[in-house]
Amino acid sequence: MSRSPPIKGLVIGGIAVAVALGGGYWLGQATHAPFPGAPASTAGHVDHGAAPVPRAAAPTEARQVAYYRDPTGKPDFSPEPKKDSEGRDYIPVYTDEEAPPAAEAAPPPAAPQGKGKILFYRNPMGLPDSSPVPKKDPMGMDYVPVYEGEDDGGAVFKISLDKIQKLGVRTASAELRHLTHTVRAVGTVQVDERLQRLVTPKFEGYVEVLHVNTTGQAVRQGEPLMEVYSPDLVLAQEEYLAASKSLQTLDGAASSEARDSARALVDGALQRLRNWDIPAGELAKLKGRGVVSRTLALPSPTNGVVIEKNIVSGQRFMPGEVLYRIADLSNVWLVGEVYEQEQPYISIGQTAKVSFSAMPGEIFTGKLTFIYPTLSAETRTVKVRIELPNPDLRLKPALYGSVDIATAAADHDALAVPDSALLDSGTRKVVLVDRGEGRYEPREVKTGAQADGYVEILDGLSAGDTVVVSANFLIDAESNLRAALQSFHHH
Repeated sequence: MSRSPPIKGLVIGGIAVAVALGGGYWLGQATHAPFPGAPASTAGHVDHGAAPVPRAAAPTEARQVAYYRDPTGKPDFSPEPKKDSEGRDYIPVYTDEEAPPAAEAAPPPAAPQGKGKILFYRNPMGLPDSSPVPKKDPMGMDYVPVYEGEDDGGAVFKISLDKIQKLGVRTASAELRHLTHTVRAVGTVQVDERLQRLVTPKFEGYVEVLHVNTTGQAVRQGEPLMEVYSPDLVLAQEEYLAASKSLQTLDGAASSEARDSARALVDGALQRLRNWDIPAGELAKLKGRGVVSRTLALPSPTNGVVIEKNIVSGQRFMPGEVLYRIADLSNVWLVGEVYEQEQPYISIGQTAKVSFSAMPGEIFTGKLTFIYPTLSAETRTVKVRIELPNPDLRLKPALYGSVDIATAAADHDALAVPDSALLDSGTRKVVLVDRGEGRYEPREVKTGAQADGYVEILDGLSAGDTVVVSANFLIDAESNLRAALQSFHHH
């Protein structure tokens, strides 16, 4: 108890010394730290009577914030002010800043030489996801910057180069070309209907001798086909000879009326024979000999081949009965069938090239002379007629052939791509545009005429654009599979 006062005194004395020393320290610091902007002569003392010197004014020009970065330096950015999980404000990064301190996170990469401003960042896997600031996907891959002028709306997807090689991807450029469309059809050789003749006597009779007795036998015009006997024909000859003799027996005293009547009988009998198509040579023989012929030779009406024979020796025939069908095969028809969608490409006068499997390597050239006015409901085809010269008679009726008709698909040079580049879903048509470095952009196009292996592009592409022409279905399936897996992963 008697020692308490001295201890208290020591404590109080220590505190007093500390206060004195602290006050002197801060006072000394104050006298050696002048205000910013104060003159050098004021250093070392404080003029309590002088007015304080104001600080330098901040620049008045507004600075534009590019984005906000994480205050701890993590690779996390935001386009708007934000706080981290501990409540600290994100640090603004201005557009006029050259580079951040080494300890801070690096800003988004600058645009490469020749490229514009970065618009946004797209998903590296080609998924429909984008970000206004740098970002990583769940697998740690950086989002790809999209520069001004390269905005693809997130439609471009990327495939690794080794996978492109495995798929066998081939590309081609869209270019202007003259489109030629070839219409292909099949058909059979038929007899030219205009070169067919029938042998049909106009009188009743019997076949005495048959000179042309086989089908397929070649005949010439005027060559006798058969010798026939006809009672009506014999009677007509006798009437002619009687009228002719009666006319000759009239003397000079006969009246003109009697001579005219006899001459009318002669002419009538002769005209009757002509109406039965008795050849002029046979009539000349009748006039010269003055003797009735029991049989009469029926000649061939044209050059050609007997394609039908309906008579045998000794047979009776009636007026109008078809005895022979003779066809001139020096010119034949090929009747082909063209699909209805190809009809707009064909017209009369076009040149057609015809080939036959029976004569490999040979091409026959003809003209399209007729398009039939009806369409077959069963086959959805329209018939066309092509005339082919056949001087050596090698083209036989019913011969099967293939037809190629080359037509101009457009009357001008058109922008076209190979038809294998087209992905047609039924509701829209799409091509895959090669953007380089394994990037592909599906682009919807509007198509026009189709030619041999090419299709006209009316809208959606420009000359020089590179499109995928091989393995495009595999690329499309690959992109769809990625989108499905990513959607499944998010769910």
